[in-house]
This record gives sequence, C-alpha cells and structure tokens, in this order.
Amino acid sequence: MTKHNESFTHRNFAAVLQKYKYDLNLGDIVAGTIFSFELNGVLVDIGTPISAYLPIQEVSSNQELNNFNSLNINDTREFFLLDYNVESKQLILSIRRLEYIRAWKRIRQLLAEDSLIDVKIKGFNKGGMIINLEGISGFVPNSHLNNFHQNNPSTNKFIKLKLLNVEEKSNNLILSHRRALIAQASSNLIVGNIIEGVINQITPYGLFIKSGNLKGLVHISEINVKQVERITSKFKIGDTIKAVIIHVDKKQGRLSLSMKHLK
Repeated sequence: MTKHNESFTHRNFAAVLQKYKYDLNLGDIVAGTIFSFELNGVLVDIGTPISAYLPIQEVSSNQELNNFNSLNINDTREFFLLDYNVESKQLILSIRRLEYIRAWKRIRQLLAEDSLIDVKIKGFNKGGMIINLEGISGFVPNSHLNNFHQNNPSTNKFIKLKLLNVEEKSNNLILSHRRALIAQASSNLIVGNIIEGVINQITPYGLFIKSGNLKGLVHISEINVKQVERITSKFKIGDTIKAVIIHVDKKQGRLSLSMKHLK
C-alpha cells in the first residue's frame, strides 16, 4: 500500500499538489488528526480530500516507540510531509523525519552554547561508548572516557558529556566525557595553580597523571633536566607528584602541567 513510484520526482509531486489544489509542499510540517488504524499504518486527516497515510516505519526513530503504541485515535499532532503514493493517491507522512530534524536543531543549539549535557548510555564497543542524544546515536572514544570503560555496568544510565565533533550531513556525533569533567572543575583549573596527582602512565615524552577525575600531562620539556635523564628510574606508576597548571585545553579536555616552576 505504501510503495511509491521510484521515478516520481519532486516536480511530479508539485503537479499533483497543484491538480488537487493542496496548499502544501514536500517537506512541509502539517497538523493532522489520527482517525483510523490500518494493518501497516495510520490514516490521518490533514484537511485534504484524500486522507494522508503514516506508515508504521515512519512512526518514530526510537525503536521502542516505532509501533502504534504511542498513537491514539483523535490524537492531533504535527507530521512531516514525506512523499506521495501514486497508486493510492495519498500523501505520505512521517513522525520519524520530524523527530530527526528537531533533534539536530537541538544538537546545533547545544553545540553553539557548548552545553554540559546528561546523555543516556546505550552500550560499549572496542573503540568507546555508544550513547543516545535527542534520539540520535553518538559515540564517545575511549580517549575521551576517562574512568568509563566497557566493563563498567553503566548501560541505560546517564553520563555528563560535552559535544566534541558534530557533522549533521554525515550523521556523525562525537562527544567527550573528558571535556565535561574539565568544565565541571573549571573554577579550580587556573593557570598557575598547583595540583596533586598520581602517575598512571610513563612515556618517553612525559608523565601522565590523574588528579581526581582529571588527567594531565607533564611533558618531558616541563620536567627538570636532571630528572629527564633518568625519568624511568626517578618516577614510577603510583607515585604522587605535584605540578603547576600551565594550560587548560577546554576544547579537548586536556591539562598541560609543569614540574619546572614548582616553588
């Protein structure tokens, strides 16, 4: 019933609307009232001579709601005008597409405001965490997760995140827990302040330390010269050290530290 002619173009659609004197365009948001449930969809009165049709697969982008359970007879709400069925001469509606458009509008607003947001955790894979933001699937790389990992029993719970990379055209949504932690602690993260942390990684280019929920790097150039020559023997994982904050990268959620300027 819902199949439409693949060769049916936007120009054809406009011609049909003109023929039936519909004051509508493909992509319009229209108000309608549900009045009948069919086997694979819903009939909706949008004020046109022939009732519009909402296929079940267009009910919602949320799999839990992508059925008739969220709809009722006499419900009046907004729909996205998706297509035209040549055979049934019906306009095809979508709630799913409307949700998608509004979700990205909200995400663009969150990005512009650089908001700290609570996001639902959907699960984990080898690369990081899968989340749901405004009904859109997103990803938090392991490098931006800090204390969260695949074995953490956090599925279906919420985590505070900040947006890291947003590409609407490719439906790409990358977020950071590390950025959120930096934002929450920002009042104490002032360049020149001394923090205390525990070394959790030693590399040829410096020391990674953990201070509370935050991570920082003391680059080898910021360690006293005498110490650089014997960094692996001077320090060990688990040591507690003090360092001066020399840079706070709020965009990437990173702290740059120095041991050279300790008094």
